[in-house]
Amino acid sequence: MIQFLFKGIIRDKNRSVLPVIVISIGVFLTVLFSAWFKGIFSDMINVNANFSTGHVKIMTRAYADNADQMPNDLALLGAGELIDSLNTAFPTLEWVERTNFGGLIDIADANGDTRAQGMAMGQAIDFLTPGTREPERMNIPASIVKGGLPTQAGEALISNDFAERFHVKIGDPVTLFGSTMNGGMAFANFTVAGTVRFGMRALDRGAILIDITDAQAALDMADAAGEILGFFKDGQYDAEQALQVKTAFNAKYEADTDEFAPLMLRLNDQKGLDEYLKMANYISGIMTFIFILAMSIVLWNTGLLGGLRRYNEFGIRLAMGEEKKHIYRSLIIESILIGTIGSVVGTLLGLVAAFYLQEYGINFGSAIQGGGMMMPEVFRADISPESFYIGFIPGLLSMVLGNALSGIGIYKRRTAVLFKELSV
Repeated sequence: MIQFLFKGIIRDKNRSVLPVIVISIGVFLTVLFSAWFKGIFSDMINVNANFSTGHVKIMTRAYADNADQMPNDLALLGAGELIDSLNTAFPTLEWVERTNFGGLIDIADANGDTRAQGMAMGQAIDFLTPGTREPERMNIPASIVKGGLPTQAGEALISNDFAERFHVKIGDPVTLFGSTMNGGMAFANFTVAGTVRFGMRALDRGAILIDITDAQAALDMADAAGEILGFFKDGQYDAEQALQVKTAFNAKYEADTDEFAPLMLRLNDQKGLDEYLKMANYISGIMTFIFILAMSIVLWNTGLLGGLRRYNEFGIRLAMGEEKKHIYRSLIIESILIGTIGSVVGTLLGLVAAFYLQEYGINFGSAIQGGGMMMPEVFRADISPESFYIGFIPGLLSMVLGNALSGIGIYKRRTAVLFKELSV
């Protein structure tokens, strides 16, 4: 029966072309936007995790209350010992020290006098430890425009936009002016090892990246760190597992009332990311429902028109003794076949378009400035296993639902008047 119906669909193009086109377009949009939204949210989460929040983050309670101010006078002391205990207690995570700071970068001329100055947002990470994954985690090697990574103490990376604005070249000395952990003035000289462009305005306006040991020396933070970040070793954020780690860690210090006691937060707990994570989970379902509803309405109308065209066909089949339920069942099976064809075509087209967006993305540039979260300027799609089947949900359901609704009219035909209808 299925083979018979399939041949009928192929031979009678008037019956199948329009529904297949409509389904293909709907499935194409479902697959494309599902992959694109997933990519946007995934990139946003990864960027914030890698640059700022980690999968989990440890700070002092006082630092957490004023985190936006980067108050290094409230930093964690004994960071090395704390990381050792974390590695023992939570071996599934990789723990790293980070220190954020603000400052003024002074560029000198050939005579050693100030030639230019600019404000910069600084971040200290582990560049020099053998086997460190910090540069790759922050995508620094791929973001380097000129020069290379720091290979020894006293070297720094600065943003390429900053370097071009103040005509700083590779190998030029720069001086960082800031404040120490104890509130004093900090002065430190660095050699520019390279320039970077991350594609995020907040960082590209003015940034300096130095090794964590250089920051500890310059800011008088011996064995101290503003933050300790934890990353799951498989690279994937697991909200439930992160909650277990957070709960277990904070329970150790629950009775400690000291404002400098360590406090752990999940990625969800920072910068309003919890709402965005929930949105990422719901967006696919909402979008699929919208396309199912829209395509069902369109295909219902298409089915009604097809039913009118096939009015005599159904009448003849009923007059010949075919049961109404058999006709209705064959109509549903036919709709499944048409829905499958349209879903396959739409999925293939959607995957091709999603692959293009995954490789090249769309640059929104200044449209995303001003938020509290770090967001990439280029929004890319993310093709996942879900992308290969999500289009079949609206593709099949809408066609089946449309034909099921339009085919109800078969049961309203009265056998007693069939021959009168067919003789007209």
